[in-house]
Amino acid sequence: MTDHRDAVLRLWGRQLYERQNEPLAWAEAVLKATGRPPTAVTAAMSGRLDALTDSPSDRAQLLFRTVAKLAANLRVDGHYDTDVGTRIGPLALRLGELEPPLAGPLGDALGHPPDGPASLVTVHAAELSSSRAIRLRAIDALLEWAELGHPQARTALSEVASDHRTQDVTVWTKALNRITLFGDANLEPGLLRALADTGHRGVRWSALACAELGFHRAVPLITALLEHPDPMVREGACEALGLFEEPAAIPALTARLDDETTWVRSRAAMALGQIGGDQALAALWQAMMEHRNPKAGHLASAIAAFGPPVVDDLIALTTDPDPDLRALACRALGSTADNRALPALEHLAAHDLARTTLGGLVATAAKQGLRTAHRIRDARTTST
Repeated sequence: MTDHRDAVLRLWGRQLYERQNEPLAWAEAVLKATGRPPTAVTAAMSGRLDALTDSPSDRAQLLFRTVAKLAANLRVDGHYDTDVGTRIGPLALRLGELEPPLAGPLGDALGHPPDGPASLVTVHAAELSSSRAIRLRAIDALLEWAELGHPQARTALSEVASDHRTQDVTVWTKALNRITLFGDANLEPGLLRALADTGHRGVRWSALACAELGFHRAVPLITALLEHPDPMVREGACEALGLFEEPAAIPALTARLDDETTWVRSRAAMALGQIGGDQALAALWQAMMEHRNPKAGHLASAIAAFGPPVVDDLIALTTDPDPDLRALACRALGSTADNRALPALEHLAAHDLARTTLGGLVATAAKQGLRTAHRIRDARTTST
């Protein structure tokens, strides 16, 4: 959405329908307002869309067929076709401009469109108290307006995010997923309260929102979530602590390197790479060397994040007797894209035919490392 007027008109049709107590009667009134003969209106309202194929082609045709299709859907299964409905308002407005004699009847049938973004945002904010389906559409629309910088939309979203206890969890998490669009220090008390409610289904998003907004008072509560029974919550806690780059969380994140869930182990390793420092590097290196899990590529990737300081140690690891460690070293070296790594990777790619525990060739890992290194180097060259 880039144009306010277009956004107003796109959503007008849906609002026009949802405000009607008798949608079929409303549809019939719109059909009559197009100026078509009563026989055509009767055919459309009876669901005989095939009868419209012989109707004259004029400026009212598209609006007439659109409303007729909506009426047919309502009569058959009672479902409102949103894609059809969102076109009704704009089509009617355009038809009134092209055919001034129809503007009056169409205005009587449809009412007036919102006068701009402010009135539309007000409608969306009010819709947050409606049915669940409407609430979900409303929160999406408010997020779009917030992205365009509309202050009233940002205020409405802040009210949603401020108290998880009063919100549908899906609506609430949708807002928190875009917290940087509207969040500020005023949300800290509500988000900390939500974070302490560890039984809430949105606690993962509470942790990430606190991290996105830099609420450091949340760190102890997020660290405690690393012991949560839900792996998605543990993963979210790892991600949040990585965003904080919080050294105090290193011991707790190190423990998650042995988590029973693969993606939690991976996210913990990534977080340690984001935090950096000798303690985090030592934890990752030890986990890799101890072969705690045959799938340890995430450890190699996290170690590579430390950059040039780890390259020499990784090159030395390419001569280790253990093919698993040589393969992991290849993966990490490729991700560093360091010039010093290329000779070692080229040598292993040409000569190391040993197999890892998972059955892959070290030479294959070296070739993959070379491809990764060249891809990163090419991207750097392009960006400069």
